[in-house]
Amino acid sequence: MPKLEQIRENYNAARALCEKRIVVCAGTGCIANGSMKVFDALKNAIALSGLEVTVSLKSDDPKEHKHHDVYMVGSGCQGFCQVGPLVTIEPNGIMYGHVKPEDAEEIVAKSIVKDEVIERLLYHDPVTGTAYKGVGGDPPFYTKQQRTGLKDCGNVDPENISEYIAHGGYFAARDAYSRYSAEELCKIYQESGLRGRGGGGFSTGLKWNFARVEDNAKKYVVCNGDEGDPGAFMDRSILEGNPHSVIEGMLIAARAIGADEGYVYVRMEYPLACSRIREAIQTAEAYGILGDHIFGTDFSFRINVMEGAGAFVCGEETALLASIEGKRGMPNPKPPFPAQKGLFGKPTVINNVETLALVPIVLQQGAENYRKVGTAKSPGTKTFALTGHVANTGLIEVPFGTTIREIVFEIGGGVLDKDGKINNDAFKAVQIGGPSGGCLTREHLDLPLDFDSLGSIGAMVGSGGMVVMNDSTCMVETARYFMTFTQHESCGKCVPCREGTRQMLEMLEDITNGEGTEETLELLAEAGEAVKLTSLCGLGKSAPSPVLSTLRYFREEYEAHVKAKYCPTKTCKALSPIAIDPALCRGCTLCKRVCPVGAISGEVKQAHVIDPMLCIKCGACITTCKFKAIS
Repeated sequence: MPKLEQIRENYNAARALCEKRIVVCAGTGCIANGSMKVFDALKNAIALSGLEVTVSLKSDDPKEHKHHDVYMVGSGCQGFCQVGPLVTIEPNGIMYGHVKPEDAEEIVAKSIVKDEVIERLLYHDPVTGTAYKGVGGDPPFYTKQQRTGLKDCGNVDPENISEYIAHGGYFAARDAYSRYSAEELCKIYQESGLRGRGGGGFSTGLKWNFARVEDNAKKYVVCNGDEGDPGAFMDRSILEGNPHSVIEGMLIAARAIGADEGYVYVRMEYPLACSRIREAIQTAEAYGILGDHIFGTDFSFRINVMEGAGAFVCGEETALLASIEGKRGMPNPKPPFPAQKGLFGKPTVINNVETLALVPIVLQQGAENYRKVGTAKSPGTKTFALTGHVANTGLIEVPFGTTIREIVFEIGGGVLDKDGKINNDAFKAVQIGGPSGGCLTREHLDLPLDFDSLGSIGAMVGSGGMVVMNDSTCMVETARYFMTFTQHESCGKCVPCREGTRQMLEMLEDITNGEGTEETLELLAEAGEAVKLTSLCGLGKSAPSPVLSTLRYFREEYEAHVKAKYCPTKTCKALSPIAIDPALCRGCTLCKRVCPVGAISGEVKQAHVIDPMLCIKCGACITTCKFKAIS
């Protein structure tokens, strides 16, 4: 295999012959918004302008390198999904958003040929109106982050191994095979404090060491890319945008435990991620990075790709292993743990995509330097998929210890109210950790986000889903939505999860349909605790979290549903209040006189109002009103 230094030198030499570089976001979100049409339009516009353009710098022969005016590349997700499709122009440091194919000619004429900035395509702050040029003057969405695992995700060409190597890729893996013993690697990762980013937060180095000490000639490394949380796309974006970082992480893990084979398990709903990781594996094999005699050593390692059918439960490690083995994806009791007896009965290390993408970075920086970011017990950074009622949605990465306030109000640009306007007073809650997580409220805005602080209040980091909700959100309906998902995705193997989640869902449906009672709330909490304590796997144990957390922090909203038969946000149709239209009301007082509970108030010849907390929806007022003002 060619030396990494030579590959890097060749790429940099070819890159130096290109005057400008255009990066078009080619992640799934931007592709869905037409970014590849933008790519083609830009390429055609550049060619028509008489400039030399290339879309490939993969040649390893310096003699084949030639001058190009523009080098075009499609990247992975750049994170700022709210303003995609995104186009970045280097070295000018310009970032354009909401780019359309018809903008291509203007971009080439002004920004490529004349180095001018097109004001209308820049990101404008929705509150201040400030225009941000881009890379050289990033909007707060970027400047408030610390992109480590995602640093190259929206920058490098995911289909160009030379570019990954030029950015320092595979050097850490080479060090792992040539400079360190397996025991030393496990120790480094234990000292770094790197914890699993898939939700459990278990020590990566400790997990590796458990597998390392197992006396077995055959061992496996498995990448868990079965990202099933609604609204979560962290793992998908890394597989799409920087697949070689995952391969390098698996290589290092394999060296640490003595594995010669690995699997990337990714759900089939991610076709772009599947194709890019497959291509990256084939390229790494062609370069001699994967296969036999890795980096000139006696070690061998090969990677297979397994597409899952989309079952949420296959995110649980033992269910994932069963799926790879061709069995139905259902969890098994632990112990034995996979590190002892995993895939095909052999010692197996399972890490999620984000964890593996961080593995090379830890070795590059060193354990001590890695610990300088984040908190003492949760070092490093964490990616989150920021969605919901927030101005800036997208993929973000922040140090552990960052607060909800910083993420929502600064990176996210503020909360959107029911009219779509930025109004931070409209903030109500954040659902964190997906369907297995819990709700954080206004009182948690300054809570540092890390594994331990979230665990102390009944929430969890999870895989990193973060849904912001404003005051128009019904928390009971939110709990019902997540319980519908988890109940549907229950594998059914254990009774507490199979039957308990069904009973909880039925009680939530009773509450949202106006059929719940105070006793229903007590039974709901009791059932949630039972499912949490007795389910077989981690997914079942965490399934009640959205319900228990909303019961805890929004009890009055539940009580309004069962006591007053009223949904404060008017979301639950069965509990929508009876109201008087002031434009039609003549103030005749007939409705007021027939109301059996005194819920209607108002003066003669003035519009009357109904107190929804007192109204029992008997319909007497509707029948009595001669002006059809009540509905």
